[in-house]
Amino acid sequence: MPSPSLSELWEEHTAHEFNTRDTAATLETMVDDAYVNHVPVMTGGYGKAELGRFYSTDFIPSMPPDTKLSPVSRTIGSDQLVDEIIFSFTHTQEMPWMLPGVAPTNKYVEVPLVVVVRFRDGKLAHEHIYWDQASVLKQIGLITDQSLPVFGAETAKKVASGAFRE
Repeated sequence: MPSPSLSELWEEHTAHEFNTRDTAATLETMVDDAYVNHVPVMTGGYGKAELGRFYSTDFIPSMPPDTKLSPVSRTIGSDQLVDEIIFSFTHTQEMPWMLPGVAPTNKYVEVPLVVVVRFRDGKLAHEHIYWDQASVLKQIGLITDQSLPVFGAETAKKVASGAFRE
């Protein structure tokens, strides 16, 4: 039987995070010393014990019900995958992984997100996840100063529309 492609491995991992919401199944897709780093807020964990706690308390149960991932682009190398995604949700519950310490605002958020995933031995070895935290904070009403060069959902709309496509 052929080995699953990097895309298939990543799709299985994200299905467990966002669809089945199964921590144990999510961890099964990862090597023992895997790590996750949400770069803007430095949440995540290293190793299956920390990641098990992170996924079961801070990530999977704190995902708002209307969370949506809309793919924009994917680049695949020999052992790495990079996804550009529009991540959208209504901030109806605390989200310690993205908005640690911020009470729900019931505001709708759309933000471009980039995920860099490295693979080893047919499993995920690490995820580096990047987004514009200022854009998220503006959309939930925590950044209100109009003089700042910070934009909200229009950043996601521009990425999704491909306004700079050649």
